[in-house]
Amino acid sequence: MRTCRLITILAGLLLAAFHIHVHAQQPYPAKPIRVIVPFPPGGQTDIVARVLAPKLTEAFKQSIVLDNRAGGGGAIGTETVVRATPDGYTLLVVAAGYATNAALLKLPYDPVTDVSPIALIGESGFMIVSHPAVPVANTKELIAYDKANRGKLNFGTGGTGTSTHFAAELFNLMAGTKMTHVPYKGAGPALIDVLGGQIQLNFGAMPTMVSQVKNNRLRGIAVTTAKRSTAVPDIPTVAETVPGYEAVGWVAVFGPKALPKEIVTRWNSEINRILQLPDVKERLASDGMDAAGGTPENFRAMLKRDVAKWQNVVKAAGIKAGG
Repeated sequence: MRTCRLITILAGLLLAAFHIHVHAQQPYPAKPIRVIVPFPPGGQTDIVARVLAPKLTEAFKQSIVLDNRAGGGGAIGTETVVRATPDGYTLLVVAAGYATNAALLKLPYDPVTDVSPIALIGESGFMIVSHPAVPVANTKELIAYDKANRGKLNFGTGGTGTSTHFAAELFNLMAGTKMTHVPYKGAGPALIDVLGGQIQLNFGAMPTMVSQVKNNRLRGIAVTTAKRSTAVPDIPTVAETVPGYEAVGWVAVFGPKALPKEIVTRWNSEINRILQLPDVKERLASDGMDAAGGTPENFRAMLKRDVAKWQNVVKAAGIKAGG
C-alpha cells in the first residue's frame, strides 16, 4: 500500500513537471495579453491604444485586451504594470504625463529603472492660442505684451502637472514672461473659458486647437514642436522666437522591469511595422499625432531626458502638486 502511494505521488510530480515543461516551451504569446491604459476611455492615450490593438491582435494571434485603470494621473495603472510578473502578459500604454508626474509627484516606483521601455508610438505638439480680444498675433508680441502688462495674462490648462501646464511653465521660464496659470479639471473646461474670454490664453493639445483656430474662434500664436506643424504650417514655432524651446507630447508602450529581451524585441518590431501602415499613420495624423517608432534604447534615453527636463522646470518654477 505504501509503495503504491509513493508511486502515485511520483507519477503526479512527473506529470506536473511535464506540464510545466510543455508550458515553458510554448512560444510567446500563449494566451491573451493585457495592456493597461491608465486613463479613462476616450482620451488620446486610449484612442491610440485602440488604433493599435486590432493590428497587434492580428500580429500575435492572441487577443490584446485593453484595461482602463484611471486614477492618480496615470500612476495607479502604471504601478499595476510595474508590480506585474515580467512575462509579457501585462503591459502599459502611457502618455507624456508619465514624465511630468515623475517630476512633480513622489511615486511608489522609479519611472526610469522600474520599467522596460518597448516603443515610442507617436508624438504630438501643443498650441498656444489666445482669445481674439487679446492684442497679440505671435510669440514676440505675446512676450512684449506680458512684460508691459504684468498680471493681466492668464493661461488655462487641463490641470496642475499636466504636459500642457509644464509646456507653459517652460515658456514662462525661457521667454521671461510671468503669465498666471489657471488649472482646470480637464482640457474641456479650459477651452470653454478661453473661448468665452474668461481667460486670455490656453496651452492645449494640437487636434482641438487646430479646429478652433481654423474656425477663427481662437487665434493661433505658436506651436510647441521644434518644427512647424503640417496641420497649420502658417503658425510659427515658439523656437523661432525663443531658441531651444520645445515641448512635445507622446504615447508609448512599456513593460515591467526585467522583461525578457526577446519579448521587448518582438513587441518593438511589431509596433514599428504597424506604425508604417498607411491606415495607421493616417488615423494617428487625424488626431494630430505623428507616428514615431524607433528602438527601446532610444526611447529610454528620451524618457530620461524628459524626466530631468521637467524636474528642472518644477524646481525653477516652484510648481507644487495640487497647486
